[in-house]
Amino acid sequence: MAGPATTPARRAGEDPAAGGDPAASAAEAGRGPEADGDRDLELLIEAAYGAMGPVEKHLAGVVLDHLGDLATYNAVELASMSGASKATVSRFFRRLGFETYTEARHSARSLRAAGVPVAGRVADTLAAHAATARDNLARAVGGLDAAGLAQVADLLAEAEQVVVVGFRNSYAVALHLREQLLQARPRVALVPQPGQSVGEELAQLGPRDAAVCVGFRRRPAGFATVVDVLLDAGVPTVLLVDPGARRHVPRATHRVEVPVDGCGAFDDYGAAMTTVCALADAVLDRVGRPGRERIAALAESYRSSAELEEG
Repeated sequence: MAGPATTPARRAGEDPAAGGDPAASAAEAGRGPEADGDRDLELLIEAAYGAMGPVEKHLAGVVLDHLGDLATYNAVELASMSGASKATVSRFFRRLGFETYTEARHSARSLRAAGVPVAGRVADTLAAHAATARDNLARAVGGLDAAGLAQVADLLAEAEQVVVVGFRNSYAVALHLREQLLQARPRVALVPQPGQSVGEELAQLGPRDAAVCVGFRRRPAGFATVVDVLLDAGVPTVLLVDPGARRHVPRATHRVEVPVDGCGAFDDYGAAMTTVCALADAVLDRVGRPGRERIAALAESYRSSAELEEG
């Protein structure tokens, strides 16, 4: 990130002598102060930056550098970090349209919780990411009991066919799950494929089949509708989602919740991939001998076609 005193002004294209209401300026630029119900601090700072004095501009840089973890600092700590007074911190956030600094912290936290990539500096980056990944995995394992995993594995092992649904970032996790399940059992499809509408695959499913809907945060608006269509058709449906999906997608036959919180701007899918591995292993165990024979046949196919490297 560039220097805190210059980056916002350059991006906003503001005249340093310009004034006016920052919220109004953002709205005039087509970037209203509300983003998914929460005000976007970065856009508000950009809009107001030209009218700020030197102290506020430095404070703006500090805030932008810590958007990802702003909720962890109180007003006194932020004042100390920026060299500004607590009164300046309060005036700064009122200038942006917040009644209090606490309200601004809540806005930043809400955006990040929704999966918006909010940038911020992370000290000792690799260690921080490793610690976050461990915490996510511990929370995922803690919320998935052995009986629940066994029920999902039984369903996916015994279904006549399995369809794995994934959109946006969740598509990669869905693809990985489909590839692992396909080694243990036949008739596992991934949707949507390029140029394909989801309904083409969902319409053929019934109570003897199974669906896995992978939907981590920033899901498309129609994700809950897809789940409803499956359940209304009597298709046993497993949700592989983040904990926040509960209020947006309340229905499911089985629900596997995996946190994807990241310590920086982006979500961490490490625990999601580990959960896929554990689930696929459990399905292979349920399938038993046919699954092992299938893996052996696939390995021979790879060997005879020289599709994979040796060793």
